[in-house]
Amino acid sequence: MPSTALTPTSRARLSPHLRLSFDPVRQRHVLLGPESVTVLNPTGAAIAQLCDGRTTTEVLDALRQRYAAVPEDEVLAFLERLAGRGAVIVDE
Repeated sequence: MPSTALTPTSRARLSPHLRLSFDPVRQRHVLLGPESVTVLNPTGAAIAQLCDGRTTTEVLDALRQRYAAVPEDEVLAFLERLAGRGAVIVDE
């Protein structure tokens, strides 16, 4: 899959065919899609919750308000992986 290079002004939003939900059985957030379930760890869920059309800079700022340390390169890599799988749509 082609990678999606993000810039500070890239806007990330969840794909319309996915829904972020909390699975009480797994006690974790999941991305639900047609015939697919992606189980997220707490950090992944926090990032996915912020994929509502915010810029990558705004996503990073919101994460920095919640957590003491935010490895920017890891957050961007996670968003790029989600975009590469079609789970996140990136607009410039």
